[in-house]
Amino acid sequence: MKKVITYGTYDLFHEGHYNLLKRAKELGDYLIVGVTSGDFDKNRGKLNVRDSLMTRIKHVEETGFADEIVIEEYFGQKIDDIKKYDVDIFTVGSDWKGHFDYLNEYCEVIYLDRTKGISSTEIRNTNTIKLGCYGVESVTTRFLEESKYVSGINIDAIYVDNESDCFDQLKEQYDFKVYKHQQEFYDAIDAVYIVVEPKYQFKAIVNALKHKKHVLVEFPILVTDEQLQEIIELADANNRIFMEGLKTAYTPAFGKLIALAKSGIIGNILSVDANFTQILGKQLGEQIRLVDGGSVHALASYPFLAFVKLLGLDYKNIQFFSRDDNGIDMFTKMLISYEKAVATSNVAISGKSEGDMVISGDKGYIYVPAPWWKTEYFEVRFEDLNMNRKYFYKFDGEGLRYEISEFIQCILNYKNSILLTIEEIRTITNMINQFNVANKVTF
Repeated sequence: MKKVITYGTYDLFHEGHYNLLKRAKELGDYLIVGVTSGDFDKNRGKLNVRDSLMTRIKHVEETGFADEIVIEEYFGQKIDDIKKYDVDIFTVGSDWKGHFDYLNEYCEVIYLDRTKGISSTEIRNTNTIKLGCYGVESVTTRFLEESKYVSGINIDAIYVDNESDCFDQLKEQYDFKVYKHQQEFYDAIDAVYIVVEPKYQFKAIVNALKHKKHVLVEFPILVTDEQLQEIIELADANNRIFMEGLKTAYTPAFGKLIALAKSGIIGNILSVDANFTQILGKQLGEQIRLVDGGSVHALASYPFLAFVKLLGLDYKNIQFFSRDDNGIDMFTKMLISYEKAVATSNVAISGKSEGDMVISGDKGYIYVPAPWWKTEYFEVRFEDLNMNRKYFYKFDGEGLRYEISEFIQCILNYKNSILLTIEEIRTITNMINQFNVANKVTF
């Protein structure tokens, strides 16, 4: 019996997929089809998959060509599968010609011509989301660069009140239309990325939602509890997505870290220690200009994200110990108590601590090295060193591509993100607001 194996994502299943599977089946007696998992797609930089894994498997099954379906989950699996299933022929589309020649050592490799004029990418691009940028800061450049790695999105509209140095630089690099009137700007887009100073943030968000546009706001969201409630109700009333651009929340490794920590592998979580400190300089120039109040407002969203993900929304008490310089907290130690756990963090715009995170449990602990907010590697450690485990995940670019991809998926599915929920945004915003009213000690 001649066995054939092929692999694909099979997203937005179409005639081209059907024809490729049909021809693969004709090459032998038994066809094995590998369907890539969502995590594997993300690890190889494919962030535009629309259909769920189960939906993609179902579509392959319905063709009737697959005698067996396997899930592709890691690099190098093709060799393992060829050996495991005693495969005679590996086949894939001709757009990969030459890429898999190394498999000739294990079986025959055949590249099949694809159906002309049909591709998942083209189908996705027929439903492209037109996104505009409201406000221009240096982070906007990184946002635009990262958006190139996510299909299904087109950014060619910018709204600005005042043209800054950042705007002049962007204008030289990108081909976009500049709008000075909000109505014209909103008429040209489906969704908006907002990055403005805190004093303009609430108004910008509300205006966008009233124009029935989906909203992605650069962190931190610095509004009052009442303002946030108004934003949430307005988004719901207009059936629009409201999301915070806190990029760590959307990265693959961070999600795996949270799931592993909460699985019980280190027992009950007793404490979380997560620092985010930097010395004031060029790198933080945009943060300082955009964020009034200093370290907590500029940086605390990240450790608070870890706390709410690991310990929940119901914290009992929060304390701040700040080094104050002319009304700006340059360094703040934060202590948050829960019913059965505690969380601590150093945040600073003029001070330095190790930027790692330690999640302590009653059976072991998880260590995430600096910078933990760009999570790509962590260790689970125990009293018995032989039980220790290391985990590695890919982190591409600045990480912004993951939040852009999630934003697009939420819009297309008409569903708020589960990676950073509305209630989690509400809790993080509340924690930041507590800085002005909670038990605070200055020195």
